Amino acid sequence: MSEPTERSASDPAEAALYDPCLHIVLHQPEIPPNTGNVGRTCVALGAKLWLVRPLGFDLSEKAVRRAGLDYWPYLQWQVVDDWDELLKHFSSPRLWLFTKKADQCYTAAKFQKGDVLVFGKETAGLPPEILEQYPGRKLRIPIRPQVRSLNLSCSVGVAAFEAFRQLQVAGVQ
Repeated sequence: MSEPTERSASDPAEAALYDPCLHIVLHQPEIPPNTGNVGRTCVALGAKLWLVRPLGFDLSEKAVRRAGLDYWPYLQWQVVDDWDELLKHFSSPRLWLFTKKADQCYTAAKFQKGDVLVFGKETAGLPPEILEQYPGRKLRIPIRPQVRSLNLSCSVGVAAFEAFRQLQVAGVQ
């Protein structure tokens, strides 16, 4: 069975559910449960999940079913081959890059509908060449020095719910 690359609305009535308030990008994610947890968060918020290859796991229907991701049919998601391909999907993206190397705290950002929140892979974060392209768009989640980093899915949850709080999306309980 081949690996799917996208899930989106197939009819106009369903399409109304897929006008994402945010876009969550995982750049080269490595750990399947983290991506599954991020997918669940995206469904909860009405965000679209973007996965940038290479992926450290299989996204076939069988693998997704085995992981117990019963909400996966409700997730709008897409896989792209690289960073440049990702950028082609956005006319003028408002990118926010999450990294422990940023000076600005994530709560200082003024999020807008359609913003793109970008997170790096679990073992290395975002590559320097991407971080260097957007010097004023880097955000950090403050943590105590005793902790090297937060789990990827935890970081996405913290950032996405802050953006969501600022957006005050209607229809969410």
